[in-house]
Parts: sequence; C-alpha cells; structure tokens
Amino acid sequence: MTQTSKHIAMKRLYRSKTQRILGGVCGGIGEHLDVDPTVIRIIWAVLTLVSVGIGIIAYIIAWILMPEEGTFDDGTIIPKP
Repeated sequence: MTQTSKHIAMKRLYRSKTQRILGGVCGGIGEHLDVDPTVIRIIWAVLTLVSVGIGIIAYIIAWILMPEEGTFDDGTIIPKP
C-alpha cells in the first residue's frame, strides 16, 4: 500500500496593497476569504459601533501583526521576477 502525498497550498493572510483604505487589513481579509472587501469593512464598522470601539483596537492590532502583501514573514521584501 502506498501513500500519496497531497500538497495543499495554504493561502496566507496579508494586508492588501491594492484593496486598502487605511492599512489594508479589511482588504487582506476580503482577499483571503474571497469576499468583497467592502463587505468586510461594513461588518467591521458595525461590530465596532456595537462593541463601543473594540473594533478600532482590533484593527490596530491586526495592522501591526499582519504582514504586508509582498513581504516574507521576517519583513524582507519578496523580489519581483
């Protein structure tokens, strides 16, 4: 019996460079989930209003922790071919 190895390409979560308004967090989440970033922004705004501003703190934390699209995990820039 042989085992076949399946390589599943994991989609990384990055801040978007193209779908950004502030830091690219909602754009990156939208691209990652294959959802229009505007929907993510509306949901984020509603949750921020309902939670009395917790969404703003979460956005700032995500902005700091999420790497920008086109960079490695250590912050170095991916060279373009």
